[in-house]
Amino acid sequence: MKLASRCGALALAILAGGHLFAQKAPAGAPPPPVQWEISATVDGYIRQDQDSYVSPILAANHGWLHLEGRYNYENLSTGSLWIGYNFSAGKKWVFSITPMIGGVFGRSTGIAPGCEASLSYKRITLSLSNEYVFDTNKKAGNFYYSEPQFTYTLTDWFRVGLVAQHTKAFQTKLDVQRGFLVGFTHKRAEFTTYVYDLGFTQPTVVLELGWNF
Repeated sequence: MKLASRCGALALAILAGGHLFAQKAPAGAPPPPVQWEISATVDGYIRQDQDSYVSPILAANHGWLHLEGRYNYENLSTGSLWIGYNFSAGKKWVFSITPMIGGVFGRSTGIAPGCEASLSYKRITLSLSNEYVFDTNKKAGNFYYSEPQFTYTLTDWFRVGLVAQHTKAFQTKLDVQRGFLVGFTHKRAEFTTYVYDLGFTQPTVVLELGWNF
């Protein structure tokens, strides 16, 4: 009986030790590989007094690395390629910022430092996308672009907000276009409608479709 008891105790000790080892082993294991996060966005600008146009944007993130390509964004018939560094901090108040540098080519040509930043608290998000284009052909072509947004998420799939924009791609009587947005989310897809200058001058409507891969 004593031998059986000792054998049983030894077996329990081995099992307990193996269980503890199994719990501690993952701590020394290498972290899982960082995955690519890719998103595509297409903005359709509908203008009453000018030709309408489409502006596609393709972005890819891999940990700290941010890559982005745009067309008809800084100016019409103009493309740009960007590289940036992703940084975020906070849990309750979440702050994210991506300083970038880009090359602009086409109707406008130059070098552009820029930044994308956001501050979120619960259902409220304040974001800003801006850049300054240094035109390599003529100093008069230098231009500052910015798009601040304030959004409130009513549900997981519906949000509203205020937006402003200062751009060279289309010209209005106002240097800064102001408006509102209404957005919907379904799984990986996002659809947002922007209305600028309503009540100030002829309004501009932007229909945005986004997809996260």
